[in-house]
Amino acid sequence: MKPGLPPERRVGPRNTWCAPPGDVDYKTLTDQEVVARAREGRDAAYRELIGRYERPVFSLIYRLVRNREQAEDLSQETFIKVLNALDRYDPSYKFSSWIFKIAHNTALDRLRKKEPETLSLDGSPHARDAAEAQASSLTAVATDEDPESFTASRELGREIEAAIGALRPEYRTAILLWHVEGRAYDEIAEIMGIPLGTVKTYIHRARNELRRRLAHLRV
Repeated sequence: MKPGLPPERRVGPRNTWCAPPGDVDYKTLTDQEVVARAREGRDAAYRELIGRYERPVFSLIYRLVRNREQAEDLSQETFIKVLNALDRYDPSYKFSSWIFKIAHNTALDRLRKKEPETLSLDGSPHARDAAEAQASSLTAVATDEDPESFTASRELGREIEAAIGALRPEYRTAILLWHVEGRAYDEIAEIMGIPLGTVKTYIHRARNELRRRLAHLRV
């Protein structure tokens, strides 16, 4: 069985679902347990998986393609692929790694066709509300700073994000997964489908490239 996603179930930051009341509290289950129920065709299990991962998936994809409409379309495409491939998911592996790998590959295909837009510290320029802006924002800025420090932090953040945006796609993905998402090297290797040593090389080269591009900021 390959469970599909009906066309009317648009996924992405525009829609967020809550599982309907029932005898199973899906929020208390592990990802693997929810997947097992989704494989049985339980609609609430599908919604729970989407509810858990729609924002992280959109956030990762947007950080790579930097276009809201494209990120929404690619998120939709990712979830269709995920739900149609649940029978091939191996529960001995982390579900988050599996879904991020699909999201990464989906975004990478788009990156190979077109370069991303300029990065924005405030998140997507098309974000409809604060939640969407925060989800697509790369750098968090403390709001308790004095105005002068706050402005300086924002300018520094923009410089850093511009430097990250100029990296090669594979370097950008590795540095985002490692520095922003906090993923371990072995998980990044699994997500990107590359050897562990290659992950370390990508991150090392990305950091060196960022140091070079941001050398003018040193005091």
